[in-house]
Amino acid sequence: MASYRIRQYREQDYDAVRTLFARGILEHAPAGYRHILRSARAQLGLLVLFAAVRAAAGYWVLGLAAVALALAATWPVVRSFSTSYVQEALCTDLCDISTSYLRAPDSCFWVAEAGGSVVGMVAVAPARDPAERGVALELKRMSVSKDYRGRGISKALCGEVLRFARARGYGAVVLSTSMVQVAAQRLYEGQGFKKVGTFSPSLLGSLLCFQIFHYRCDLPSGTAPP
Repeated sequence: MASYRIRQYREQDYDAVRTLFARGILEHAPAGYRHILRSARAQLGLLVLFAAVRAAAGYWVLGLAAVALALAATWPVVRSFSTSYVQEALCTDLCDISTSYLRAPDSCFWVAEAGGSVVGMVAVAPARDPAERGVALELKRMSVSKDYRGRGISKALCGEVLRFARARGYGAVVLSTSMVQVAAQRLYEGQGFKKVGTFSPSLLGSLLCFQIFHYRCDLPSGTAPP
């Protein structure tokens, strides 16, 4: 098993970090698609579509064709959740990582390095929720290369964030992850995070039963900074 080390982000990591992040997010799109198709709402909609087309055209084959077209049309819509999220990140904080995380107060960015390559990443910044400002930091942009999962890298990166927050007197760390990122949910729950909220990223996400989970980890003996 290859060894790795956690270190602070450097400018030469820029392309590797952005590529790692994009790949990590996009690989969850198929799982999101399968989840939506398994939902009762989607299955009912497909059944109604099949019945309506069959009744109108008089051929069950046309009903099946309509369902197949609906399934094909749903895939790019579901994938757009991932692609739009990636594009937003690459155009905002991951466009200038040093300014976003290394020069900003109470923020940092780490990478996991193995064999001279960046194989993992995580960031921390003040919580976006105004109610959490001054109380909690937010864990962001966690990603580990597929070939290096199961080696404790995610746990080590998460630990860096928790230690960083505790050292600065914060009482909690918060994060958000999608419902299909089951492995990430298990990781965070194993590190003491508890699910405290659920929301849909958009009206379309709500219609497709796609949800985002909000987690919080309260830190022992943490006090908010002045």
